[in-house]
Amino acid sequence: MNKKKSNSKKAVMIGCGFVGSASVFALMQSGLFTEIALIDADKNKAEGEAMDISHGIPFASPMRIYVGDYDDVADATIVIISAGAGQKPGETRLDLVNKNVAIFKSIIPEIAKRDFGGILLVVANPVDILTQVAIKLSGLPEERVIGSGTVLDSARLRSKLGQHLSVDSRSVHAFIVGEHGDSEVVAWSSANVSGVPLSDMCEMRGHYNHKENTKEIADAVKNSAYEIINKKHATYYGIAMSVKRICEVIMRDEKSILPVSHMIHGVYEIDDVVLSTPVIVGVDGIESDIPINLSGEEALKLKESADALKNIIDTLEL
Repeated sequence: MNKKKSNSKKAVMIGCGFVGSASVFALMQSGLFTEIALIDADKNKAEGEAMDISHGIPFASPMRIYVGDYDDVADATIVIISAGAGQKPGETRLDLVNKNVAIFKSIIPEIAKRDFGGILLVVANPVDILTQVAIKLSGLPEERVIGSGTVLDSARLRSKLGQHLSVDSRSVHAFIVGEHGDSEVVAWSSANVSGVPLSDMCEMRGHYNHKENTKEIADAVKNSAYEIINKKHATYYGIAMSVKRICEVIMRDEKSILPVSHMIHGVYEIDDVVLSTPVIVGVDGIESDIPINLSGEEALKLKESADALKNIIDTLEL
């Protein structure tokens, strides 16, 4: 694939709210980039965040963090979009659709005009729908438009399972697939701890009520964002670390397997809808789907998740 020459260590963050700023803060510490341009409708906010985060650079790697504009997109390797209305207490991610699609209709054409040759990473919610909107409006190849998807949900799941089993969450291999939202599906049938099937590991650690425990953990993961929003009005640190992880995988061409939002074509009998399933991610974006084992019930729930998203996509005027 011929990509025009870009500054191989430049990122652009569009949207400097809680999520955008926390993500830039995490990226500043990562050493992945030598410059990050911040764009926000409120230029003062972007300037304040750029100044504040820049003051940490003496404790990290040399880099520039500054207020930019859409021209900065032209030579960036990764453009991250966190701009959009945030989820309020009592709101679902899907309630945000119309507000944030309208915002994307002003952002994406600006990116498209700059002949952008890098990876577009969508973080704003509802992330699956907005990733599909970004693919449609940008004209970029599908593999270069990625949503943060269920990377955070899967991390929350691994964290809960690690606590439940008293093992390092990094040794837990488990995915949430489907919508980043209320119809998400835990892929219990492929979950394992360093190769040991989850149910076997549970029994080794003295847990035998699999049905009750799995339901409790799945509900806790699904509702954790609502719980955090009720307590502190926004979630941003977990997603910031997810953004950092996705950027690491791209910048280092790690070819890691992540459950990011991407356009699905015929995997699990789902077609032409964006949602999260595990894929290999590298420097050029998405390389290939990894169809993990799902039980019949999980596959059915995934299809229902896809249908719920498709129904909303069909109502949008793009």
